[in-house]
Amino acid sequence: MKHIIGVLVENKFGVLAHISGLFSARGFNIQSLAVGETEDPSMSRMTIVVEGDDRILEQVKKQLNKLIDVIKVLDLTKSKYLARELALIKVAVTSKTKQNVIQVVDSVKGKILHASDQLVVIEISDEKDTINSLIELLKPFGIKEISRTGKIALGLD
Repeated sequence: MKHIIGVLVENKFGVLAHISGLFSARGFNIQSLAVGETEDPSMSRMTIVVEGDDRILEQVKKQLNKLIDVIKVLDLTKSKYLARELALIKVAVTSKTKQNVIQVVDSVKGKILHASDQLVVIEISDEKDTINSLIELLKPFGIKEISRTGKIALGLD
């Protein structure tokens, strides 16, 4: 089963390595990991997406809660939450294809961040499936590069 874990931690050196090591020591491959400072600069929020056994993940969550630098652990999978990913996509264009690329981007409510005669850089913030669909639509034009954040999420409770 896929789990989305939200972890509020102290914003200190080494915390990320310690927490990711806890997952890997238990045989969990982290599919997505996003970390950023919160509204309080002394704290960071981690969103970790892992796939694995519920029982073992429960043990990992208990061990996370015992760490000094961990403030709060939430398994968002079993609650209401909002999640998004961000992608930047660089696409090769010509004078003949540029307008078609712009139309594709507009159809999924993406944004053009940069446009020249040879390339377009696109930003999209949405669910994973929408981003994957946009990538598929852009492949025929010639994707040069993609950078993705992975999932970020906030609980609604």
